[in-house]
Amino acid sequence: MSNNLLDTSTWLPLDGLAPGFDANKATPVQDLAGSKVTVETDGGGFVFDFGGSTVSWSAAGRSGDDHYEAFAVAEGLYYAQWHSAADRNYSVSLFLDLDFGRALFIGAVLGQPEPGETAVRHQFLPGVIAGSAPAGDPVAETTALIGRRVEWVYSDIHAYEHVYLSPQWYTWQCLAGPERGLADTDTNTTFQIRPGIYVFTWREKVIPCGSVTIADHRDVTAIRSHGYLFGWDEAGTEPVHFTFGAHGRLISMTTHTPQYDPALPLG
Repeated sequence: MSNNLLDTSTWLPLDGLAPGFDANKATPVQDLAGSKVTVETDGGGFVFDFGGSTVSWSAAGRSGDDHYEAFAVAEGLYYAQWHSAADRNYSVSLFLDLDFGRALFIGAVLGQPEPGETAVRHQFLPGVIAGSAPAGDPVAETTALIGRRVEWVYSDIHAYEHVYLSPQWYTWQCLAGPERGLADTDTNTTFQIRPGIYVFTWREKVIPCGSVTIADHRDVTAIRSHGYLFGWDEAGTEPVHFTFGAHGRLISMTTHTPQYDPALPLG
């Protein structure tokens, strides 16, 4: 990478970041194997039939039989991730709260960036698990992270910080690794799954990629996250999709004067 950090044409492509970035990824679990889950959303009923390593699914007007990885986030709470084999420009993130009967489906479409748009576009569809008695608050967008500054360690050589600015924006800075010194402000969307557990998504404008993560912030000194990155390779012709994990801690918390609080609705 060029020493001119402002020259975004020299920034590392997504496939250049991948090697070693997943060192702190949690071990995938087989807990969902043998289960068939129907999620009722505003977009209809979505069906997921999990085997030991593959999932047969039908959701958001798409379907497939794909290899998946599942991660245990908390007791009864799982995150499953897969890349569609039928449409390599599409990937799925599924969050299943079996204890509270709630779910969140996120479909990611990888396209070519156009003026005013990012390459990755996310579709968010909260729902409930059919046959359950939903408890707790519905899965919904949240401003709970705004004002937090969190340090994330992805491996022995990859570390970043996130500053959560508003419902629409966050800033990242690379603290260690091949992108050290780089920083940018990108769009984000955040959902609360349970109190203290958040799905945080972002879409980058310089590197054509997007990410979906889930993080347990209940102990701000020992935050644990699971996620994936999805975008174009250096040539811009082949999708890159890989999962990762990170350990985090809250560095600081910004408190705004109430009338200037960025969590307030616009307008």
